[in-house]
Amino acid sequence: MRALFIGGTGLISSAASPLLAERGDQLTLLNRGTSAKAEPPEGVSVIVADAYDPVAVRTAIADDVAANGRYDTVVQWIGFSPEHVAQDIETFAEVTDQYVFISSASAYETPPTRLFVTEDTPLSNPFWQYSRDKATSERLLREAGASGFPFTIVRPSHTYGYADVLFAVNSWTHPWTVVDRLRRGQPVIVHGDGSSLWTVTDHRDFAVGLVGLLGNERAVGEDFHITSDDVLTWNQIHAAVADAAGIPADAFAELQVRIPSDLLARFDADAFEGPLLGDKTNPGLFDTSKLRALVPEFATRHRFVDSIRESIAWFSEDASRRTIDEDANDLWDRVIAAYRRGVDAMFAED
Repeated sequence: MRALFIGGTGLISSAASPLLAERGDQLTLLNRGTSAKAEPPEGVSVIVADAYDPVAVRTAIADDVAANGRYDTVVQWIGFSPEHVAQDIETFAEVTDQYVFISSASAYETPPTRLFVTEDTPLSNPFWQYSRDKATSERLLREAGASGFPFTIVRPSHTYGYADVLFAVNSWTHPWTVVDRLRRGQPVIVHGDGSSLWTVTDHRDFAVGLVGLLGNERAVGEDFHITSDDVLTWNQIHAAVADAAGIPADAFAELQVRIPSDLLARFDADAFEGPLLGDKTNPGLFDTSKLRALVPEFATRHRFVDSIRESIAWFSEDASRRTIDEDANDLWDRVIAAYRRGVDAMFAED
């Protein structure tokens, strides 16, 4: 199979690329060659181009197809806007048998009205523009599919990798920040009471599900979420992080500051409204029957309580990986201080 990944070295895709390479498939990555979470696997070709420059992409694709032939499948990992996806429909209409759009499970109705999310669950998230853009992109693909465009939609939920520290309120770009705070004895934010159920998926398990859909004719014109059955409360997730970081349970209990999600959104809507009210505040449970029917080898082989130890070890191997988000630290300190002042004032009135 000849595959093209737009992106392919990010947090989630960094497990799919080597899996394809191990299978002996012919994989090409198109990216800028910078800011990668992982180096391309051995034997994988790289086209250096700006994925958000349609002229540059079309030129690079035309040259590659002329030299090596059309693609059996194209996976768009970094399509975040409807405009980008519309450009892709035009770019790839004649050069691939399958265009796979990596959407997001956060596009499903939020908050959910059913316990388990299926692929038939409506797409509606009033809290997060990111999720609405994904949903609009999906609608564009369905419209193009009516005219023969061979799309497949994939919706990851909370998928993590070794270069991540999964914590509800953390820095996306500098994930070591929360571990650094814990080790310095600084308080961390927990949204609400931490009891909501949340599904977490190791990127290696996600890769098995995705690769099983690539080149699969039965997947064309269909949508799938790829999620594990590793379901934990946020309290369990946070406790696993603290334990892996070497923080005793009694010390960690003292460092948690529990603040309602809607109140956090009032402090800073950009930082908290979408990621919390539009995602992590709500329970996330998924029925994966549709995926398993097409990809029977998909299974949950990695559990977060084990994987987080791999992540901590990975960060610990190289100091350059342990970068700190000072802006996030400053925001969290201000929010915690303001919240504590408000609580103290409330009880002082009594």
